[in-house]
Amino acid sequence: MPVLLIVLLAVAAEITVMVSVGSLIGVLPTIGLLIAATVLGGVLLRREGTRTLAALREAVFLRRTPEREVVDGMLIAGAGVLVVLPGFISDVLALLLLLPPTRALLRNRIIRRAERSRSVIVVDSVVVDPEPPTVIQGTVER
Repeated sequence: MPVLLIVLLAVAAEITVMVSVGSLIGVLPTIGLLIAATVLGGVLLRREGTRTLAALREAVFLRRTPEREVVDGMLIAGAGVLVVLPGFISDVLALLLLLPPTRALLRNRIIRRAERSRSVIVVDSVVVDPEPPTVIQGTVER
């Protein structure tokens, strides 16, 4: 139910902004701005997606954990969805996700949060389970 409410509020906000911009500058310029934002988003999406894929390949080749590249890929995919949706708010959010500095801020926050909730510890590419196994009726469970 909360997701439906968020989607409805987002649609209402997008329509409100489009109508407001349309009343200020006219219908054709508004449509032109929406098309220009989509084209710019598509160009940035292709460029950043290609860069992230190359960085992912390099990380795998160097046998380094590609956590940054995977999170970047997820954020770029989210930006791709937002670029396709019509509206100024979604276009601005998509463009912010496609710009490397703003994406890095969000990526670092996501990685820090994931590390805090991690149930295993990785030391020099070796996974260490921080909790000792528990014995229940003669069987060992993790």
